[in-house]
Amino acid sequence: MDEKEFNTNEEITKEETGPAEHTQNDEDDTQYEDVCFVCHRPESKAGKMIHLTKDISICAECMQRTMDMMNNGNIDYSKMDFSKMPNISMINLSDLQNMMPRRQKVKKKAAAEETKEPQKKFDIRSIPAPHKIKASLDEYVIGQEKAKKVISVAVYNHYKRVAAGPEADGIEIEKSNMLMIGPTGSGKTYLVKTLARLLDVPLAIADATSLTEAGYIGDDIESVLSKLLAAADNDVEKAERGIVFIDEIDKIAKKRNTNQRDVSGESVQQGLLKLLEGADVEVPVGANSKNAMVPLETVNTKNILFICGGAFPDLENIIKERLNKQSSIGFRADLKDKYDNDKNLLRKVTVEDIRNFGMIPEFIGRLPIIFTLDALDEDMMVQILKEPKNAILKQYQKLLALDEVKLEFTDDALRAIARKAMEKDTGARALRAIIEDFMLDIMYEIPKDDNIGQVTITGDYIEHRGGPLITLRGVPALEMQG
Repeated sequence: MDEKEFNTNEEITKEETGPAEHTQNDEDDTQYEDVCFVCHRPESKAGKMIHLTKDISICAECMQRTMDMMNNGNIDYSKMDFSKMPNISMINLSDLQNMMPRRQKVKKKAAAEETKEPQKKFDIRSIPAPHKIKASLDEYVIGQEKAKKVISVAVYNHYKRVAAGPEADGIEIEKSNMLMIGPTGSGKTYLVKTLARLLDVPLAIADATSLTEAGYIGDDIESVLSKLLAAADNDVEKAERGIVFIDEIDKIAKKRNTNQRDVSGESVQQGLLKLLEGADVEVPVGANSKNAMVPLETVNTKNILFICGGAFPDLENIIKERLNKQSSIGFRADLKDKYDNDKNLLRKVTVEDIRNFGMIPEFIGRLPIIFTLDALDEDMMVQILKEPKNAILKQYQKLLALDEVKLEFTDDALRAIARKAMEKDTGARALRAIIEDFMLDIMYEIPKDDNIGQVTITGDYIEHRGGPLITLRGVPALEMQG
């Protein structure tokens, strides 16, 4: 056997104690716990680690188990000739370094001496007031005044609740989890994503469609907290004061008239109960499932604010059915089709309607704040096109500005685009697809001619009655043939 291939303990010790270059990554690694290379438990749970190399460590339990297997085995290693065994060579430990990615490492917790006196994480005076949060949302989100006001107050109270901590007077502020209901394309996810950019707390956006009961193909319920932990750079204390948005929550409603096991419906709702209420949860670090060989970290969800959102299709029919029960025969009877054209029927939703949709009462009870988003009308569509800071039109104007071409839209064009989007009935998502379709030829032709200085999109072009107006540099406007 080649002596160079065999690393003795003396060589390992010499390698660790020898001079080493200290890089930024080495300094960052001191903030993370050592993780056992075999069982993947962090040092806070497995105990003191035995370091084989600088980056490879094994807990005492796994080391003892390995030694016991070697001593109690029936193999006589002294009589074995490794040189005659094909494809057998000693492991070079240096090849195994850096196999534990940073996203699966756990940050060290504060020392016990530092945590004797409870420290407040936030200064209440520095918390943005609800009107300031709403003013920031107004710059990006059009309409939805009620929704922006509700979410601003809830987040503000969440900040104060975390900052205040447990009080000596015995009054503990309960967290106010939220349920957001609105038709597709009304801005539910966009509202929370915008909030994420404005707040200085970890925020994770998870999708309920992939969640399944533990043991089945799909993401475990704890994966929701895994994303929050990743957003907090695996800092448990920071993650425990964050916000989680669970999108498509209506997809985990109880399944009706099915003979199969409902592994992605009611069982997922029941699994989320402990997260919403507040409990110590074992969370896989850097993975979506506990079955993966990754470290597990305990996260307390008591101070985590949960926002759930969904379109809840067919919920309007449930609301209509409840309202139409008031119908009777006579002069004061309500018409059966009275609510058919009511675009904002979701405003009349009640907890009973959500329960009839398929959400279990225990789940609804842990979401005390329920609010709705209005369906978008034509005027709101036009505003969405041009008014927000990152409006769709501003994005295309910036794209053409890079080619030194000015892009303009007439009011007739904006109205025509909004009408076509309303016909698709998919909310604001339709706007991008419509503009992309009409801008395709323009974005293809403009780079061909350096003389083009301005393009004006007209209503006739959107309605297929003409082409856009092309203005050459120093030449009056011409109409481009569509």
